[in-house]
Formats: sequence, structure tokens, C-alpha cells
Amino acid sequence: MKNRLLKNKKISAAAKYLASVVALVLAAVIIGLLGGVIGASFSKAIEAVTEVREKNSFVVFLLPFGGLISVLLYKITKTERIGTDRILESARGEGKTPFLIMPVVFAASVITHLFGGSAGKEGAALQIGGAIAQPFSRLVHADEKTGSLFTVCGMSALFSAVFGIPIGACVFAAEVAAVGMLNGLSLMPSFVSSITAYFVSVSLGVAPERFELHSVPELSAVSLLKTAAAAAVIAVVSAVFCFMLHGGEKLFEKIIKNPYIRIFAGGCIIVVLTLIFGTDYNGGGMSVIEQIFDRGIINTEAFLLKIIFTVVTVASGYKGGEIVPSFFIGGALGAVVSPCIGLPSQFGAAVGMVSFFSGVTNCPLAAAVISAELFGVQGLVLFAAAAFISRVASGNISLYHKQKIKESL
Repeated sequence: MKNRLLKNKKISAAAKYLASVVALVLAAVIIGLLGGVIGASFSKAIEAVTEVREKNSFVVFLLPFGGLISVLLYKITKTERIGTDRILESARGEGKTPFLIMPVVFAASVITHLFGGSAGKEGAALQIGGAIAQPFSRLVHADEKTGSLFTVCGMSALFSAVFGIPIGACVFAAEVAAVGMLNGLSLMPSFVSSITAYFVSVSLGVAPERFELHSVPELSAVSLLKTAAAAAVIAVVSAVFCFMLHGGEKLFEKIIKNPYIRIFAGGCIIVVLTLIFGTDYNGGGMSVIEQIFDRGIINTEAFLLKIIFTVVTVASGYKGGEIVPSFFIGGALGAVVSPCIGLPSQFGAAVGMVSFFSGVTNCPLAAAVISAELFGVQGLVLFAAAAFISRVASGNISLYHKQKIKESL
């Protein structure tokens, strides 16, 4: 009798566990479907306004006025202090993200790209993803732990839909909130949301980001050392970039208290910089990144100019993200550094993108996985080495103020 009761309890516990897993997977699928549709819409909107700007370069003169609209949107909705940091806190179960941030950051990011601010789309994608998970959590009365899982699912879904890297998006969303405490449990629902969003996004016409490498060095002690050297140099620059972003934000806020005047001034600076250096540094810069891989050449000063454009844009209050500009900076720097140490410039650009991403996000595992999705698996060992070396060489500084570092050497 006692054995039968014990057996029944085990069966009941297994049934409950299975039911909870099934429920979690279904929830992840729903979040992925929503994320795929919204992510595809966001990606297409960014593409559309970028095309408008590239065909009508004069619109950059309207950037200061676009900035005023952006600040007004945040003021009206009372979401001024809500950004990617809030999403990271929600992913750790430390707070909630208002759903209203989704349309606001969507519109503000489109404004930034339309008028030529130097920003990406990952920051907005993470915020939108985190926001769509909130009403779903309330609907199913999710507890704090489950709600944080839903936030990670939303983040991975949008990141996957926008960039077309489902595995990398899954790992990045789980890794970025608390570095060094990658939660294996969160990977499963995160992957379900990510791959669902990927299929939806692709079916809606969003092309995944992919780059073809024509020459990848054979894995050897020499190629590994050269890759490590390049990654270390790029890691230092990634840390400098983060310092400049955070310092730029404080400087702008200290000098110009009023957010309307601050963003207008930042827009004016970008207009002047564009008149001097051209339009290559406006927007995210994906077209320039593609040229690096097509031609294998880039202006020596390109990485520095992109840093300046991005710091002014983000620090003065324009919305978007820093990852795509980081890919630009890392790719351009890698293409310049690599020939100096005997690596092909195109391969060096790829190493630069991976290293810079790892350095600014503190997510080496995600960087390594993303490298396989963007460039293929041929140079995976070298890219992984670059990602891990960059993580160590760049220190604990990050793009995100509220990122928690829970690891040490």
C-alpha cells in the first residue's frame, strides 16, 4: 500500500511537471508569434525610412526637429526613464515594464533612423520584446519567476525577428541580464519564442543578416594567436566606446538640463558632422558593413567617426540601440587592424564584429553563437576565442547600466 501511494505521488509530480512544461512552451510560442509579427513590422519600418533617407539626404537637416518629437512622445506617455535597463531588471524579476513603452520606442527609433541619427535597432527590439511579455504575464497571472521567463522570451523573439539569428538571440537574451548566471531553464522557452519569431519574420519577408567569408584562416597556433591579438586590441576600443557613451550622457545632461534643448543640440551636431564627413555614418550603417565584406576595404578613420556619431546621437537622447553601430565599429576596426598582423581584412572585420559585440555586452557565449549564424561555422573556434578574449580584455564595463556581473576570475 505504501509503495503504491509513493508511486502515485511520483506519477502525480511527473504529470504536474509535464503540464507546466507544456504550458510554458505554449506561452513561448504565443510570445514568439507576437514577437515575429511586431519584429517584422519594426524591421520593415526601419528599412523603409532608411531607404527614404538614403534617397533624400536632405532629411538629415530635420534630425533636431525629429528629436523634439521623440522627447515629446516620452513626456506625454511618462516613459522618459524607461529603457533597456528596465527590461534587464524585468528579466531578472526585479520589476515590470509598462506595455506603453512598446509603441513609444518603436516610433522614436523610426524617427532616429529616418532623420539620420547614428543608432541601431537592438535596444528598441529588446524593449519592445520585454514590453509585449508584460500583458501576457498579467493575463495568465504569472508569478515573478515565470514573468521574468516571459520577458526573456519576448527579448529573444524580437532580437531573432529583427536580426534573423534565432540561436544567438536565445542565448543573448538569457545571458545579458545577469552575466555569469546563464539560466539553463530559461533557454528552452527562450529558444521556442526565438525560433517561432524567426519563422514568422522570414515568412513576412524579413531577410536574415548573413555575411559570406571568402577566406578563413586554417585553425592553427599561429592563426589563433593572431586572432587573439586582434581581439585584444578591439576589446580595448570597445571599453573606450562604453566609457564615451556613459560619459557623453552625463556630460550632455550636466551642460544642458532641458531634454528638448539637449536632443535638439545633439541633432545639430550630427547635422554638422554629416556635412563634414558624409552620410556613411548616419543610421545603423548596415550598408557600410556589407561593403566591408563585399570589397574588404574601409577608410582607416571610419571606426572612430562612427564612435563619435553614435556617442553624440545616443548621449543626447535619440532612441534606437548601440549593437548595429557596434558591428560597424568592430567590423571597420577589425578590417584595419587585421592586415597589420597578417590576417585577411574580411576575416578581420568578422573578428572585429564578434569581439566588439562581446566587449560591449559582456556576452561572449552569445557572441560565439552569433558568429556561427552570421558567418558560418568554418571559423567558429577562432571566433569563439576572439569572443572570450574580448570579454576578459574589456573588463566589466557594459553598454547597459543595470547589467549585473555575477562572475569573477
